[in-house]
Amino acid sequence: MAEAPGQGTESGDDDRARAATVRVFVALAPPDDAKDELARALRPAYEAYPRMRWNRIEDWHITLAFLGELPVETVPLLRPPLAEIAAARKPLELALRGGGHFDDRVLWSGIDGDLDGLHALATEVRTVVKECGIPFEDRPLRPHLTLARARRDDATSVREAAAGLAGFTGRRWPAERLHLVGSNYGRGPGPIRYRDIESWAFARR
Repeated sequence: MAEAPGQGTESGDDDRARAATVRVFVALAPPDDAKDELARALRPAYEAYPRMRWNRIEDWHITLAFLGELPVETVPLLRPPLAEIAAARKPLELALRGGGHFDDRVLWSGIDGDLDGLHALATEVRTVVKECGIPFEDRPLRPHLTLARARRDDATSVREAAAGLAGFTGRRWPAERLHLVGSNYGRGPGPIRYRDIESWAFARR
């Protein structure tokens, strides 16, 4: 049965509400060769724990500030101050190292390198977000790269996969860009997909 013009279903209303908002965070991203290095170390875990919800390699990122669900019209407010931060800072030297887990559900790789610089950058990013009048939950920074999530009935895979990464030490690499990332799709039971809203190069060294 066709809908009467101007009348929508509940599902349609939900879709419009989602289209009016976007889930946003500010992040750094490892270069492709550093991600490939970690992916090679993860091969045994990929094979041993296929039921885990593995993040796509192209979606790996280091979150500096998670802003949550924002009205789309507020996102442009972030562009000028984030561009200024990137233009004033040199790239951070970072590395991926080891592995760990949150609550037996989330598998992550740790971050090594210029952690003081990383915390300082996160503080600066969060300051400008607040100055833009955008409220968010300002949790303490715990630098990591989220790799996978276990299903609710799986209490062991994450811990075992984390133990397998304990000896991993990746090479150092410069974080070349500051990323403003959004996701307004993939919110069902499957993995969330991310896209760059915009990114800015850090100042040349």
